[in-house]
Amino acid sequence: MPGTVTMYSTTWCGYCRRLKSQMDREGIAYTEINIEQDPDSAAFVEKANGGNQTVPTVRVVSSGSGAESIMTNPSLAQVKQALA
Repeated sequence: MPGTVTMYSTTWCGYCRRLKSQMDREGIAYTEINIEQDPDSAAFVEKANGGNQTVPTVRVVSSGSGAESIMTNPSLAQVKQALA
């Protein structure tokens, strides 16, 4: 079973749209959370990014080790590596 991917995004974020389309093409399942509609998620993103609401922020939990990776504007390769 693959790990879990959560993408914190906004509706207007071009980098978010690009990463979503890449993950869709690769068949990587993810949960998307709009930080403009979820204050708790916005706070999580701020904490992960030194007080900034930088999107996409991606949280990957590896199925093998359970290790958690939090990445800001990652490439598709970085997401795949975190899932491996």
